[in-house]
Amino acid sequence: MKKQFVGIVFLLFDFLFIVMFYYMTVEFRSQIEIRGIRFTPYLLKDFSLFFVIIMLSLFYEKIYTLRFDFWEEAKLSIKALLLSFVIVLAILMLTKTNQEYSRSFFVIYFFGLMIFLPAYKRVLKKILFKISFFRKKVKIVGDKKQADILAQEFSKNWYLGFKPVKKRPDVVFIASRGISTTRIDQFLRRYSLFVKDIYVIPYMNTINFSQSQIIEFFNIKTSVIKIENNLLKVENRFLKELFDKSLTILILPLFLLFHIVISFFIKRDSSGGVFFKQNRVGKDKKIFQCFKYRTMLTDSEDILKEYLKKNPDEVNYYKKYHKYKQDPRITKTGKTLRKLSLDELPQIINVLKGEMDLIGPRPYMPNEECELGEDLDLITRVRPGISGLWQVSGRNNLSFSDRKTLDVWYIQNWSLWMDVIILFKTIKVVLLKTGAK
Repeated sequence: MKKQFVGIVFLLFDFLFIVMFYYMTVEFRSQIEIRGIRFTPYLLKDFSLFFVIIMLSLFYEKIYTLRFDFWEEAKLSIKALLLSFVIVLAILMLTKTNQEYSRSFFVIYFFGLMIFLPAYKRVLKKILFKISFFRKKVKIVGDKKQADILAQEFSKNWYLGFKPVKKRPDVVFIASRGISTTRIDQFLRRYSLFVKDIYVIPYMNTINFSQSQIIEFFNIKTSVIKIENNLLKVENRFLKELFDKSLTILILPLFLLFHIVISFFIKRDSSGGVFFKQNRVGKDKKIFQCFKYRTMLTDSEDILKEYLKKNPDEVNYYKKYHKYKQDPRITKTGKTLRKLSLDELPQIINVLKGEMDLIGPRPYMPNEECELGEDLDLITRVRPGISGLWQVSGRNNLSFSDRKTLDVWYIQNWSLWMDVIILFKTIKVVLLKTGAK
């Protein structure tokens, strides 16, 4: 009963918001003229059917019955609003009333909701989940290591609205890694007697099962999971390239503006060129010259050798992270550029040349190929990226092995929405300077 009540509360709040946003859009549209035509506001009752369509679409995506993190719920909300937009346009055309409504109003309203509804829901949940009643009590059983990771996520990620408990849970998560199927069956039988919602966490963590398809073989009472490597599909590669190239062209004027300013400071700080070019391993293991802003003194190898003699611990640090804790070759301007990750901005040139993508695995150096081992073939099946999953998951705080693992996971589980998430997280990481060096 509590679950249904909480779902209804969120549904009602969302309904109030879409009605309020309707009034905001009416006011906004009334203030502008398009082709000399003044906008005539609709009556609320004339728009009531469209409100119902939006709410049904959101309900269809199970937003009010399941708990998702912010990015997944934002994706489902946008998907529901796009579906609603198409249905509304179809209704207007079939009923031949499309001339009675302003098309620009619908575009502003629906696409505005795609931006502001997820933001509003984030604020709403931040408020409501401070009240214990709205949070779901969760118990995690099974593998301790996997359970600890999940418990930490539930504690940090307030958007989920989960509260770990020992007794009387509303939801049970079974961490299946390392435990037998017999033990999993025991958990299922025990908790299904008094808990309605039970989740089984797959023991494999290299596959994003949310993008997989479950197929039932009824005769043998078996289900199979179909797994695809999304980023290796031709149609997905085309979609990704279209997204990357379009976005790159849009930000090109901003890049040119930054380039003028950065070039001035680099030249003023030390002698040498503005760009630093380094050989990197690209798609199909082809070597290409990766562009970066010069952040080091030229001809500074002697400085590094002297520094390593005095600081031998840096040698071991480099073996693990492929970076130095304190590199004496870096200039003052270079330190600032690295902190803000602006040193990698010229890689936009590589994107335009078709050698890199905006989002992708790290562009590895040729001398790192042997350390990639059996993952080398998979990683080099796609173009490297200016940013990627490892850059928004700890950056320089991650070991080389961790970065490689994240790159493999990205390739195997790619989606266009994942690229959008990484793009937003990259902006956040750069602004907060998380893990920067």
